[in-house]
Amino acid sequence: MTTYTDKGPRPEVGKFIAFHHISFWVGNAKQASQWYCVRFGFHPFGYKGLETKSRQVVSHAIQQDDIIFVFHSPLEPNNDEMGRHLVVHGDGVKDVAFSVENCRGIYKRAIEKGAKSVREPWEESDENGTVIFATIQTYGDTTHTFIELTNYKGTFLPNYKEPRHVDPILPSLKECGLHFIDHVVGNQPDDQMTSAAEWYVNNLQFHRFWSVDDSQIHTEYSALRSIVVTNFDETIKMPINEPANGRKKSQIQEFVDYYGGAGVQHIALNTSNIIKSIAALRSRGVEFLTIPDSYYVALREKLKKSKVKVDESLDVLQELHILVDYDDEGYLLQIFSKPAQDRPTLFIEIIQRKNHQGFGAGNFKALFEAIEAEQDLRGNL
Repeated sequence: MTTYTDKGPRPEVGKFIAFHHISFWVGNAKQASQWYCVRFGFHPFGYKGLETKSRQVVSHAIQQDDIIFVFHSPLEPNNDEMGRHLVVHGDGVKDVAFSVENCRGIYKRAIEKGAKSVREPWEESDENGTVIFATIQTYGDTTHTFIELTNYKGTFLPNYKEPRHVDPILPSLKECGLHFIDHVVGNQPDDQMTSAAEWYVNNLQFHRFWSVDDSQIHTEYSALRSIVVTNFDETIKMPINEPANGRKKSQIQEFVDYYGGAGVQHIALNTSNIIKSIAALRSRGVEFLTIPDSYYVALREKLKKSKVKVDESLDVLQELHILVDYDDEGYLLQIFSKPAQDRPTLFIEIIQRKNHQGFGAGNFKALFEAIEAEQDLRGNL
């Protein structure tokens, strides 16, 4: 495992502030958004559709604290772009949007450095003000939209209206306590990780934050390599993974096969109380990977020799199948859902940090083995 301290020079144009929202292209935005509300504790937040004069695409925005997901579906049968994307990739993440200062400057510099433009800067306005947008291509068919809010006073973005219907079951369900997007992981085909990471360094002035290779992350059957890139202020973390050769197919390769190329593999959502969050999520029917008891037997022995004390009950962590990674300074707790759709592609991670900014390298072997058990059930190991 390698951590990096050299951020490089402060960007000369613009500033990346944070994740703004994540856009999904799905076959049925109404149903998908409701599934995430019921299962993961989101609430309806905004709507665009036929009733709001959006004639081609319907959009359902949902929110939980600072996390915003937006689900888009085509309304007309001749929407070839969205139709092709859905056939190739299935339901999945299309765009990861960032809040920025100086949208036009960031876009202009990225294009000058070689980034591919999807849409030049444009403005949208409503009674709450004006927002500036621009979109560029990143790995695979995934895009990044830069969003400059400036003095916009609305709750989300222009021309989104209040949800037309709020499911009456939602208030009766336990709150999940998920607060913000911790990181967004992109899987690449073999030998494309480094070029994808360098794309962020060259075009967006991100820098390397953390990395591991297949000598550190492997099981008997499969392995991966990963580089994490981040913006100057380290508020946006984007891990980039690729498969490494192993005896059998890695989970990264399985994703690439079923997604049809590079794409967002998982979204990590941060909580301040993972035990409470996972108890609530399990009560809502979220399925998580199963971690064997042997992991916790070994963990207890290793922690006896560690300077770090885990505040949470190891018995409860074991009962909930929550993983623990640590160093001499602190620890993190994490757990991974099963895929959120029929294809074994996108899933959700829940993570809690206590003075630890890693990504669970110490857990990768246990995580891989849990995923491999699922792969075996699917006939894909």
